This record gives sequence, structure tokens and C-alpha cells, in this order.
Amino acid sequence: MSELNKIALKIISNGKGILAADESNGTMTKRLEAVNVLSTPENRLLFRETILSSESMKECIGGVILYDETIKQTTSFAKSIPELISSSGAVTGIKVDTGAKNLANSNEEKITEGLDGLRERLKKYYMLGARFTKWRAVYSISEKYPSKLAINCNAHALARYAATVQECRMVPIVEPEVLMDGDHSADTCFRKTSEVIKKCFDELILHKVDLTGIILKPNMILAGNQSKYKISNEEVSQKTLQCLKESVPNEVPGIAFLSGGQSEIEATENLNLISKNNKTKFIMTYSYGRALQQSALKVWSKNIKDIKATQNTFNHRAKMCTLAAQGKWSQELESK
Repeated sequence: MSELNKIALKIISNGKGILAADESNGTMTKRLEAVNVLSTPENRLLFRETILSSESMKECIGGVILYDETIKQTTSFAKSIPELISSSGAVTGIKVDTGAKNLANSNEEKITEGLDGLRERLKKYYMLGARFTKWRAVYSISEKYPSKLAINCNAHALARYAATVQECRMVPIVEPEVLMDGDHSADTCFRKTSEVIKKCFDELILHKVDLTGIILKPNMILAGNQSKYKISNEEVSQKTLQCLKESVPNEVPGIAFLSGGQSEIEATENLNLISKNNKTKFIMTYSYGRALQQSALKVWSKNIKDIKATQNTFNHRAKMCTLAAQGKWSQELESK
């Protein structure tokens, strides 16, 4: 096995998943203000330090994606954040794109930026302890979108990013997210997501990316959040598995789903059925942000010094997600 493949498997094996704690300061400010907590560097650090010191980090979390501010912070007990993550046996990751901007000549769509200066940033992040990275591309669904322009431009950027990351001896998470915003059907989501993922792999192969040393982070196949035509959790799992089986080359070691606006329970239940029905060779797991942290954030906001209550809440959610990644979750276990 290559070193990159070993890192990828360490992150996603044995039911372990990825904690996406890479919210930008702007996004984290919105999250904290929504629960009436002032967004300061100290409070952002305190919440993340609390989560990253939880017991379930050892049992459930294989990797943590950080934001630029967080990877450089030191905890109240004098460990750096990457050292804290490593002490639990997890791998430190870092978000390296600089955000989605309007796509020229298709202003209702987005192109993710951040290729300029990427190689230099990666070297610094490697020195800080990062061994994997994340780059997110976003695609809207409507009658016109995603356009060929958006699909091609974002696939090209994702491939250039992935190649540069591997050159710097890190594992790239490739995240093409087809958004669930809209009134589209699950069949439309299936069609558009398949097109997006296939184009991404065309470009990854063209750019000579080692597919055994990446992790794919896709959306599940869902009807739009305003659609009248919702589908069952079982249908979500079947359509998602079909899409990935037909679109993803066999060399890819694993797939870590984003939650994409689903509730904690929805994201857990859908992952459980996907894992249970999985007949592919891909490891299936999670890379959740809100769907892992939201309940813990609400508990923490009531008393930011009550570390134990926050950690207990996070531990439960992480345990449920890890059971789901193994197809062992149930509503009964959820309620215990």
C-alpha cells in the first residue's frame, strides 16, 4: 500500500468517520450567535477543544478537518490542536480552498477558488501536522443548472487541487456537493450528481491523481428540500449506492458522506441503510459538521463551562454515526 492509501484507510476504517470542524470564522460566528454565544477566538477554541477532548474521539473519529485559525491554536492545557487530535489516534486535516465565488459567465453558479499559492500553504500545514485536506465544490440544481461550464470548471479545479495535495504527501478529500436546495426530484439529483462525479474522476485521472490515496465526499441522493416528491430512506440508500457504483472507480478506498442540510437523525438513518445495503468494495462512512456538533453546541451554549454535558452529547452523536457507518444503528439505540 502507498503511504497515502494507508493514511486514507486510517481515517475511515473500522466505522470511524470524519469530524468536519472546518467552519470559517464567518460561519462559526453565525452558529455561535444563533445560540447566543459571542464569537471570539477564545470561545471558538473552547468549543472545539471541548469536542476534541471527548472520549468518542478515540472510538469514533478517524480524522478532523480544521480551519486555518484552529490548526494554529493552542489548547488551555498547552497542547496544540493537532497534538490533541493525534493523542486520540485521529488524523489532522485542513480545509484549503478559499471559498466559492460567482462563476464568470454563469453568475448564479459558483466556482471554488484557492489554487493560487496552494503549494506553499500546503507545506506550512504539513509542518503544523496536517496529513489530509479538503476542497469543496458546490453545484446548484435547477432546469438550467448545473451547467456544463460549472461541472467542467469545478472538476478541473478539484483535480488540480488533488494533484498538488498528493505532491505534498497528503490525502485530498474531493468534495463535489450537489446542493439539496430546490424543488427537484431525487431522480434529477441522481442524474446531476452522477454527471458531476463522473466528470470529477475524468479530470482526476487526467491529472494523474493516485485514486487509492483520496477520499470522496459526496452528497447522498435526495429530493430537494422544497420538493413535493420525497423518497423513503430505503430509496435514498438504493439510489445513492447505484450512483456511486456507476460513477466511482474501484480504486477509491472510501466514501465519506456530507450531511448537506439533513438533520442529525436523517443523516444517521440514511447512512445506516447505505452501509447495510452496501455491496460495493468502498468503505462507506461520514464526514459531518452540523450533523455531529449541533446538539452538543446547543448544550454547550447553556453553560460553556459544563464540559461534561457537552462531551456526553457529542459522544452519543458520534457513537450513533459510527454504528450507522457499520449498518448497526437503530432507533432503539438512538433513544437510549
